Amino acid sequence: MAQIVHSDAVFRVEPGTSPDYDNANTMLALLAVVEQVRFAAERECYDPESLQHLMPLSWLELWGPAPPDTDNLDPAGQDNKNDFQKQNVRRFHLADTQAARGWAAAGDWRGPFLALSYRGGPDSALAEGGAQLGDAIGCRVSIPGRGEATLRAPYDPESDRYCVELWGRDQTSVGAGLGARGEAAVASGRLTGRPDLVSGSAADFERMAVDGRDMRGVSANHTMHPILPLYLDVTWTAQADGGGASDGPHRLGFEMLVRGWDNYLSVGFSGNPHGGVGTLEYRTLLSNYGAYAGSGELARVLEPYNFNAHGSKDHRAGDREAFMAVDYMDLHILEPACGIGLHRHRDNQEIFFMLQGEGIMVIGDWADSGRRVRCFEVRRLAPGHFAMLKGGNLHGLMNPADTPASLFMFGGYD
Repeated sequence: MAQIVHSDAVFRVEPGTSPDYDNANTMLALLAVVEQVRFAAERECYDPESLQHLMPLSWLELWGPAPPDTDNLDPAGQDNKNDFQKQNVRRFHLADTQAARGWAAAGDWRGPFLALSYRGGPDSALAEGGAQLGDAIGCRVSIPGRGEATLRAPYDPESDRYCVELWGRDQTSVGAGLGARGEAAVASGRLTGRPDLVSGSAADFERMAVDGRDMRGVSANHTMHPILPLYLDVTWTAQADGGGASDGPHRLGFEMLVRGWDNYLSVGFSGNPHGGVGTLEYRTLLSNYGAYAGSGELARVLEPYNFNAHGSKDHRAGDREAFMAVDYMDLHILEPACGIGLHRHRDNQEIFFMLQGEGIMVIGDWADSGRRVRCFEVRRLAPGHFAMLKGGNLHGLMNPADTPASLFMFGGYD
């Protein structure tokens, strides 16, 4: 088994002091970056509840443990389960690439979109390598199961980024129903129709159309599939035609595990449930049973430093636990503008289930998973839905509303 690579640095906290979480808060800093994202067309063309953001990381830094473990700065040896200070993110630096996906609409069309952008200015990897970046750079994109292409990414002075946005709509009609902003984006090449790369329709996951089906086999190449991850390889080039210096490829992945009323393994009806009366409608969200045996969604592979489900380290590296052990269950009320900060647990899996209200959920990579470049992933968590994080995942939740939000949280191992 490949050894997991830990976070870049741990910042020692002087005994007798505590971090100042009110100033330079990392959760607020990340959400400020998300707020600065600008899409190509008019604001009303995008479904805000569907938006998902990927923010790749260059490096991050954690706060160190509290006394008496102040000088224990190796995360693999930080075994005090009751010290929460060691889990919190102090600083991070985002990489040059950003990505987003969601649902867009114009006129009588509604479908998925994918937006890619690259940092402008002299501090990007391309520019620091000596390349002269002009009014556009190249973006080579490869999406497994869909195809690949070299795209032109024009410079956008509004965001100081090179941007290209792909809609799952024919190029001949991509401008129909757009306003002046969208039309200008089409004319510049920032907004382009690429149904070969961005695929799927809004009707593919209608409730009755998927009744009794395993959702893993429904429109598996859909850009906005409710449960399957979307991976893509992106390489940026100094020249818009794909030539010159390059930065990449970067393996990006939309993989946040969110389940609920709209994101499920299967949905159906059960008559006389367990010998009862009437008809029950069900949604299978996570399962190790029947057709889903061995799915791995509840499983984890143990590292040598992990506590196993029994709270010990008497396992072998690479042992697999095919279940999720629950050690705690909590109810939380997040007051308006209250947020759970960016932090990680070295060992445990955890569920954040939104009962009432809504939140902005962040799940990111403390360690290199091997599936994608390290990222923060940001998306809405609606009532009746939960997000699941694996051991070591960075995570946080913000209540952006002016009313309280109710959260049920449970997890185990740490």
